[in-house]
Amino acid sequence: MKSHAKVVVIGGGVVGCSVLFHLARHGWTDVVLLERDELTSGSTWHAAGGMHTINGDPNVAKLQKYTISLYKEIEELSGQATGVHLTGGVLLAATEARLDWLRGVVAKGRYLGIDLEEISANEAAELMPLLDPKQFVGAVRNKEDGHLDPSGVTHAYAKAARKLGAEVERFTKVEDIVRRPDGMWRVITNKGEVVAEHVVNAGGLWAREVGRMVGLELPVLAMEHMYLITEDMPEVAAWNAKTGTEIIHAVDFDGELYLRQERGGMLMGTYEKANKVWSEFQTPWNFGHELLEPDIDRIAPSLEVGFRHFPAFERTGIKQIINGPFTFAPDGNPLVGPVRGLPGFWVACGVMAGFSQGGGVGLALSNWMIEGDPGADIWAMDVARYGDWATMAYTNAKVRENYSRRFSIRFPNEELPAGRQLKTTSIYDLLSAKGAQWGVSYGLEVPLWYAPAGVKDEFSWRRSSDFSHVANEVATVRESVGMAEISNFAKYKMTGEGAAAWLDRIFACKLPKPGRMTLAPMLKDDGKLIGDFTLANIGDGEWFIAGSGIAEQYHMRWFEAHLPADSSVRMEALGQTLTGLAIAGPKAREVLAKVSRADVSNAGFPFMAVAKMDIGTAPCLVGRVSYTGDLGYEIWVAPEYQRAAFRALMAAGEEFGLGLFGSRALNALRLEKNYGSWAREYRPIYGPLEAGLDRFVAYGKDADFIGKTGALAERKQGGKLRLRTFILDADDADVIGDEPIWFDGAVRGWVTSGGYAHHSKKSVAIGYVPKEIADESDGFEIELLGKRHAARVQAAPLFDANFERMRA
Repeated sequence: MKSHAKVVVIGGGVVGCSVLFHLARHGWTDVVLLERDELTSGSTWHAAGGMHTINGDPNVAKLQKYTISLYKEIEELSGQATGVHLTGGVLLAATEARLDWLRGVVAKGRYLGIDLEEISANEAAELMPLLDPKQFVGAVRNKEDGHLDPSGVTHAYAKAARKLGAEVERFTKVEDIVRRPDGMWRVITNKGEVVAEHVVNAGGLWAREVGRMVGLELPVLAMEHMYLITEDMPEVAAWNAKTGTEIIHAVDFDGELYLRQERGGMLMGTYEKANKVWSEFQTPWNFGHELLEPDIDRIAPSLEVGFRHFPAFERTGIKQIINGPFTFAPDGNPLVGPVRGLPGFWVACGVMAGFSQGGGVGLALSNWMIEGDPGADIWAMDVARYGDWATMAYTNAKVRENYSRRFSIRFPNEELPAGRQLKTTSIYDLLSAKGAQWGVSYGLEVPLWYAPAGVKDEFSWRRSSDFSHVANEVATVRESVGMAEISNFAKYKMTGEGAAAWLDRIFACKLPKPGRMTLAPMLKDDGKLIGDFTLANIGDGEWFIAGSGIAEQYHMRWFEAHLPADSSVRMEALGQTLTGLAIAGPKAREVLAKVSRADVSNAGFPFMAVAKMDIGTAPCLVGRVSYTGDLGYEIWVAPEYQRAAFRALMAAGEEFGLGLFGSRALNALRLEKNYGSWAREYRPIYGPLEAGLDRFVAYGKDADFIGKTGALAERKQGGKLRLRTFILDADDADVIGDEPIWFDGAVRGWVTSGGYAHHSKKSVAIGYVPKEIADESDGFEIELLGKRHAARVQAAPLFDANFERMRA
């Protein structure tokens, strides 16, 4: 075994071998994979081997499509058969709600290049003869589903990597990982140690244990997962003889089942409600090519549905039940990327759909390591989407919930209960008493809307029970004054003698003067967006930054990676050591004036001003800015003073009709202003010109800010896309994101977010289209729940197009 390597990959499952292959294919051949046993030990060897392109996140779906297309290449390069069978498949709907969801999947496939087609239940039965069409209301045909040989694929990756110069060491157990003072990593094994610049944790079932070697507690958990293999079935033999093809895959969402042919019989797997955690606290190192004891009683309810939906199963015997552990993250997506605070330490774990996602994970991680960027928008898989709040107990609760709901519908207004009330602010009880209906953002409880007694969310794809109540909240803001809690924003404090110069380099905007704020795009090296913030110059060398709460870890990783080494800049993520309130509406200034001795007149405190002032008895930081697009103020306050500030504002606002509003009303309000949001409109695949943020980029400033060259090139060349707001002729539902935008009969773009703008009484969608058609007035349609609706570009904001209210 070599003593030095550029990269050590830990784990010889399909993900680790894919990472190794992609690194070698990119030209990094001084790489070695360490596997404590044989390749495929752990979860890979007993996987059902299914592969599919469908995913809830379109960017992950693109990587899944890449993964499937890769198998031919690695088979040819390695000479190792992968056993790929591209049979195609059907996704089945037993309810109209499920069929609505599948229609959304078909629509998403249109701009992803995934060949999907809605078909009837009878047509599905003609393709998959074992199903009873009377049990279903419709289906979707997917031509790119299939299955493979898990061992063959894993060894193909490994052999291909070896041919490219990489090394694989089997029976080499990693016992510790130690970071040296020079930043290199000592990977200590039972056969000696390897010093490496980079370490990749692709440990699978042992990812937690590998993470703990460097002080990291990863939010992953293994679940027992069962599938059965039947005896040979005459129906299968008859179909094979008649058509010369295998029986295609089937996913029965409402039965929580997936099925495919296995030799002369069938394989049926289930994500049962009565699930079971495996090895909750620590994975035994001596576990390998072993299976767990089957428990058919636990999956019996799902099997009963399966036998009803697929009657031929009742007439055949079960040859084998496979029960083995697979790892999951709390939301079911992988954990991929560099770990904040551990330079050179990377993770690629929690990849439960390894044969659909493994190739994409390997590609993204190798790009990231070599080029400094994953080459794709992989936010849904980024390990930075979780913070320290994702404890072991939280992970346990969410993984169990996710597993039991893997095939369940998640409606756009549905909030899941597991792991809740983990983080709350000091006014949680006061807002609950006002009828707050809660969601969660980065672990923190967030008010969505306020319900009268006896009213609650009714989950639906269409406008639901909250619709009229959110409309009332919007009206309160537009007509008088509303108040919202905004503690879910990420907050950062910056000080030090080098802070101003560093901020001038990290942000593309012109720095504000003391007592002023500005909108601050942050760019990657290639000029694409990596963040959008509000930057405030408090004065006396102190800076305050507010941004997307879900991206706190993501952005701190970027900030810290670019901090100067001389300690001239001190940056702190404030988290919930600073909470927030916002007031907005035409009466907002009058409310603020009643609770503060400061001059908050338009002359004394103009738009984008910031200052420290008391709200009642509470010391606060107040900025005159509002995401509602109305006259408004953001108020930042230490948690111990939040109740006092809240009560003072409530009391002062009573005579002005102050009311509370939640994030759903805020969404309706920002849509009327054409305001985008991070992780929807603003993502690292879009440039500032494309996203409409170029007006905040100081192209001519002296500072050589990160991404300047790329941003200038985009401005010169014009980019490829444009972000546009559309008004669509909707029925009883509104877009939520990822719907296709049609132009002159062809899909040309996609929706990033939207909803109903209650004040303007319009259904609004925001999305990207090619720049060549971005300013066309006619010809657009947006597909929603299987129907194409006429849409028109709304260039000027629906509300306060001249920005008079917010600047008044």
